[in-house]
Amino acid sequence: MLPRVIVVTGPTASGKTAAAVELCRRIGGEVVSADSMQVYRGMDIGTAKPTIEERKGIPHHLIDVADPRLPFSVADFVALARPALRDILHRGLVPVICGGTGQYISALVDELVFHSAPPDPNVRARLLEEAERNGGAAMLARLAGIDPEAAARLHPNDRKRILRALEVFETTGEIVTEMNRRSRSAPREFDFRTFVLDPDRPSLYHRCDLRVGRMVELGLEDEVRRLEEGGVPRSAIAMQAIGYKEMAAHLAGECAREEGIEAIRQATRQYAKRQLTWFRAMKDATWLDASTAGPDSVAESIADGIVT
Repeated sequence: MLPRVIVVTGPTASGKTAAAVELCRRIGGEVVSADSMQVYRGMDIGTAKPTIEERKGIPHHLIDVADPRLPFSVADFVALARPALRDILHRGLVPVICGGTGQYISALVDELVFHSAPPDPNVRARLLEEAERNGGAAMLARLAGIDPEAAARLHPNDRKRILRALEVFETTGEIVTEMNRRSRSAPREFDFRTFVLDPDRPSLYHRCDLRVGRMVELGLEDEVRRLEEGGVPRSAIAMQAIGYKEMAAHLAGECAREEGIEAIRQATRQYAKRQLTWFRAMKDATWLDASTAGPDSVAESIADGIVT
């Protein structure tokens, strides 16, 4: 039998972090974060990075592993995540993947093999310049002409993945979709059990609004200011994250503070909808109603589902 790995995912503010921690306490597990922005050091408030208190003594892997001035790809994530899974299993514990970045989770669950396509600084710089000049929609349209299947999974605002797909094609002559298709035929290493937390929409959007309010109270504006003062440019991939981009616009005098905060609220709700769309395409996932259930109840449901 393949070693079992549990995936706890769901849209932003669905309560997956607390549920994953409680699950780890029940089954003897450790968390492997699957959040594309919690990897960055110094980005704590805007990413809702779990505090030491919220982790409740459960080790969390793949948090604070990247410099926000530099890009971090799904291939980088997988290269760190797989050894973390093996290490946790080797110590007799259960890996619990927790996060809402659908592409990270799909790459792990599908056990994609990333072929050698190292970043090309010249190609990347040119694509970044073109994206700044023409916008995400134009770059996505270009990708659709090359790799329509990959383009259909992406949003025009997902500049990082659009540009990476274009870069891979320009440097290798292969499309990402074909690389992924080839890798899925490789032997499996893990038995993944995926659980998606699914609050009803009014509850989800209310939680999103509460989360944004809490981030502002905790000092999101100051966090963005510290990042900029520390040398992280607005053009960095990390600064395109929801909350950071809008607050950076406010700090640059491009919008009023409350206008920026409202833009964060709207972007957060829209992101939650896109996440749910991605998760619905995942095969063999178990969906759990998380509208009113607390983390203990959700963890119990997942623990029961693991043995059935």
